[in-house]
Amino acid sequence: MTVMLRSLETAVPETVMKQPQVRDAFAAQPDLTRLGTRLVNTAFDSSGIDTRYTVVKELTLDSESEHPVFFDRGEMRILSPSTKTRNKVYAEEGTKLFIEAGRKALAAATGIEAADVTHVVTVSCTGFFAPGPDYKVVRALDLAPSVQRYHLGFMGCYAAFPALRSAKAFCEADPDAVVLVISAELCSLHVRSSNNPDTIVGSSLFADGAAAAIVTARDLPLDGPALSLDHFETVLTPVGEESMAWNIGDEGFEMVLGTYVPHIIDEHIVGALEPLLAHDETLKGMAYRDIEHWGIHPGGRSILDKVEAKLDLTEEQLVPARETLRQFGNMSSATVMFVLKHILEQPSSGGNGRICSMAFGPGLTVETALFTKVGA
Repeated sequence: MTVMLRSLETAVPETVMKQPQVRDAFAAQPDLTRLGTRLVNTAFDSSGIDTRYTVVKELTLDSESEHPVFFDRGEMRILSPSTKTRNKVYAEEGTKLFIEAGRKALAAATGIEAADVTHVVTVSCTGFFAPGPDYKVVRALDLAPSVQRYHLGFMGCYAAFPALRSAKAFCEADPDAVVLVISAELCSLHVRSSNNPDTIVGSSLFADGAAAAIVTARDLPLDGPALSLDHFETVLTPVGEESMAWNIGDEGFEMVLGTYVPHIIDEHIVGALEPLLAHDETLKGMAYRDIEHWGIHPGGRSILDKVEAKLDLTEEQLVPARETLRQFGNMSSATVMFVLKHILEQPSSGGNGRICSMAFGPGLTVETALFTKVGA
């Protein structure tokens, strides 16, 4: 039995944040020290990001709101709304992204109709409400009320892989199952001005976006590229619990993204890959760069630099991750799905079609996956 990802679609909000413009706004905040201002400029300029997307229209910095909530353009001041205020926006705008991405994935899956969906798995760490996004998707897409629903919450940037692993397990248990997986994150809701280096790095990286996939083992014709979901593994590094975390504060969620994270990944990435690659005899002893595609979660530019150097990968193998970071920023759990979509849309090179993929998150947790790209 081969479990296949039959479609993979993405969605982003309409509002675009241009990195230089946002940098200047953050650097102009009155609460910043001289060191804080220098850190803002350095973090934004070295991020590898050109544009990001946000559900917060005020963050375009181009129009002034009569009653600003997140950004007062008249005073060029980043505001600090309560967690309740931020979460209300999440419930309204996040629902739209979940539904848009899910609808696109369903429409792109040849041979699959709404009535065929048996499971919905939603993923998010940037807000909460109930009945949640899993419920909203079932209602909005007119799925059967008997659909089994699961929500993976507050896991962080690696959570798309547990969702895909769950989808694979559902399909292996029931060969007729059709699983809709949707990840949607509204990270920009939690940006804040601060002199803390970790907070500054987060403000320079995080953005909003959603991705959705249809996963099934049904024997259906392929009219485009798809992914075989081959193997998944999880590894907890022996250090790093305090270096990457996601906490709930009175004025939004508080991201801890320590500057030591790239070094932890550099030290432990080879060990994290060992249990994954051990699943396939053909990969034993193979140089990492001989695996054709690498779908790396772009947690930040320095993380990608460490991965490329440590595994001796080519610049071309990091293009999907770097381009995703450049165009969209870090959208937490949805981001690696954008990277995989980029790989799916690349013209076939006649290579082996294997994809080794990785995502990193709180713990420090390293989620890894092996896929095979099949079809046109």
